[in-house]
Formats: sequence, C-alpha cells, structure tokens
Amino acid sequence: MSILTANRLDDGRVIYLGEDDRVVEAIGEARVLDESSAEAALAYAAARPGIFVNPYLVETDGHRPSGRDRLKETIRSAGPTVGNSLRRETL
Repeated sequence: MSILTANRLDDGRVIYLGEDDRVVEAIGEARVLDESSAEAALAYAAARPGIFVNPYLVETDGHRPSGRDRLKETIRSAGPTVGNSLRRETL
C-alpha cells in the first residue's frame, strides 16, 4: 500500500492526494492506494504541475509511513521543523 505526496506549488507545504482526487494536508486524510491505483494517481498528479511539485509514492502501513523512508516521511507529515515556519500565515 502507498500514498501519494508532493509539495504544493504556491506555498511549498506538504500535500497528499485524498479521496476523490482532493488535495489534503494531513497524512491521515490521504487516500491509501493499492499497486494498480498508485500508478494512476502518480500520473494524475504529475499531469498537474501547477499544484503538485515532484509527486511521489510513499510505502505505508495504513496511514503510517513504512519502508526505508519512514523517518523522513514521518517528519514531513508533521510539518515544518524550524523557526517561525511552524506558524501558518493566512492571506
């Protein structure tokens, strides 16, 4: 199983592909993909460079990252880790 993640073009935030191809910010809202739907989801995101920057698939156990990149993806899912970037600006 896997989920699709990327960074959002306009603000650089970590995003995930959710149900009904919605963009979501919480890993818990990401759609869990099987092998066949994962490739289709990756093609969908790659065709939308105005939203998804460098989309890729992450191995998961449910909504928890697994595999060799689990630490990196756990940190990414928690949000920015430095300075004032933890505070989200509203426009």
